[in-house]
Amino acid sequence: MFSSRSNTILRRVVSKPTMVRSASRRAMSTSHTFDITGSFEIHNFESGPSETAEVSKDQLVAMFETMYTMRRMEITCDNEYKARNIRGFCHLYDGQEAVATGIQEALDKEDSWVTSYRCHVLSLMRGGSVAGVVGELFGKANGVTKGKGGSMHMYSKEHNFFGGHGIVGAQVPIGAGLAFAHKYNAKPGQPMNVAIGCYGDGAANQGQIWEAANMSNLWDLPMIFCIENNHYGMGTSIDRHSSISDYYKMGNAIPGLRIDGMNVLAVTEGMKFAKDYVGNGNGPMYVEMMTYRYHGHSMSDPGTTYRNREEIEFTRTNRDPIEHVKSCLQEAGFMTAEEIKETEKRIRKEVQKEVKKAKEWAVPEANEVVEDIYAKSLTPHDSTHPPFVRMPDMAKSFKFDV
Repeated sequence: MFSSRSNTILRRVVSKPTMVRSASRRAMSTSHTFDITGSFEIHNFESGPSETAEVSKDQLVAMFETMYTMRRMEITCDNEYKARNIRGFCHLYDGQEAVATGIQEALDKEDSWVTSYRCHVLSLMRGGSVAGVVGELFGKANGVTKGKGGSMHMYSKEHNFFGGHGIVGAQVPIGAGLAFAHKYNAKPGQPMNVAIGCYGDGAANQGQIWEAANMSNLWDLPMIFCIENNHYGMGTSIDRHSSISDYYKMGNAIPGLRIDGMNVLAVTEGMKFAKDYVGNGNGPMYVEMMTYRYHGHSMSDPGTTYRNREEIEFTRTNRDPIEHVKSCLQEAGFMTAEEIKETEKRIRKEVQKEVKKAKEWAVPEANEVVEDIYAKSLTPHDSTHPPFVRMPDMAKSFKFDV
């Protein structure tokens, strides 16, 4: 169960959306403004993001479809793992869909994004497909990283998605480097593109993050340090693993923002605020997303030894990010309950079709598995090892018959 402190933190920024526009205008309008008061807490700011969120019908429907696709994909991965079609590590994202969707909605495609090993849905939004992501988990050659990365190492330079990293916290300095590149390449007098480095509460006290934050602040880099606080790290509550639980304040002199990470409208508005702040030369920013994962840390973790089923069910019932969007769609008159069910049915079929396609793909050829390890030149796919790399002497290895 949550302790009193973490339970207070989880509930503190919860807000129920309410319509600002009158009901008489609802049917005529293609956009609506929601009240998201209470969704934010600020550190070292005089004022925070807007407490209203205007969203069009197309935007909100797209958010819902994106989030439901994420949910169905991750549930499918759960089933395929239990069927032993997916092996190795597998970290699922269901419960946290509003965070990734809201970030994507607020950022531009030229902005850089790097994250931890819980990266399936980010790969999906940054140029991937359900078949490509699931195919990668199956180890197929057509997977998003050619079947060589698996659950933790998805990547798309073309779409400015830089992973998928298995070492806790190691992606954050990479994010700072991406932010440095954006500042270096910025056109004078114009807003910079930004970089965002996502990591969990369990990584928040990593020394490499502190070092990256220090340099980012010294150099005024357009870097967003984004803590996806799902309250348990690998399986230890924030009360037990961190002496500071207000992660958005951990940057000290660096301004911070805490967002209700179960409300996609709040995440979108908060991230627009963050992008505007760091992109205009004000230096880095800490953002803490208050969220929750339904599965355990990975598929090897049942997720119920350090929290009980009642807590998980309470969150599913009262704070589920997809149910929140569905209520917004109906309250705004954008979709009826029946239309929502039909959309869910269609997406379930689409995900099943994509998974079936991924299963039919071939695995990589044996010689392809060892490609892309060493680079001889800057020419793409030139993976011949350079002469200064000492290769093993096969004659001295008892494992080889020479």
